[in-house]
Amino acid sequence: MTIGFPERRDDGTYLVFERSYRAPIRDVWDCCTDQVRLNRWFGTWTGDPTAGRITLHWTHEDDAPDEDYVLERCDPPRQLRLRNDNPDPTQLWTLQLDLTEDLGLTTLRFAQLVEPQVNVADVGPGWQYWLDRLDAAVADRDPDTVTWGEQYTGLGEQYARTFAAGPA
Repeated sequence: MTIGFPERRDDGTYLVFERSYRAPIRDVWDCCTDQVRLNRWFGTWTGDPTAGRITLHWTHEDDAPDEDYVLERCDPPRQLRLRNDNPDPTQLWTLQLDLTEDLGLTTLRFAQLVEPQVNVADVGPGWQYWLDRLDAAVADRDPDTVTWGEQYTGLGEQYARTFAAGPA
């Protein structure tokens, strides 16, 4: 299993995941943004994206609160950048999705800005899990066959070590 890795950018260090799909870029984009397709593996949203704000509803995680997000950049089907408006400073997240397509292969680079308060040993395995569910959705398999368990929680120490070593 390939895990996410640290990457230094102008505004900080990101936890980056790369996934490739034998699917058109628009299909992968729609799995990440279309309310019905996103709900299949992750959650759904309400609001008006053209106004730059949405509320995310986690539909596959018990007791997760709704979260307000500000859309900082949206360039379909290539890039989406958003950040949440969480009053808890330990839960501030900036997320970015970048998609490219070449010869029938779409590559997704999913990144989260790792602020000092973010525990990468927790969020790394979490995003690993959610992106495995996305993999299933893009491949038209049942995302619910991907279940949370030791294969994810056991990755926490590996993420901590990888980030302690810093970006390559």
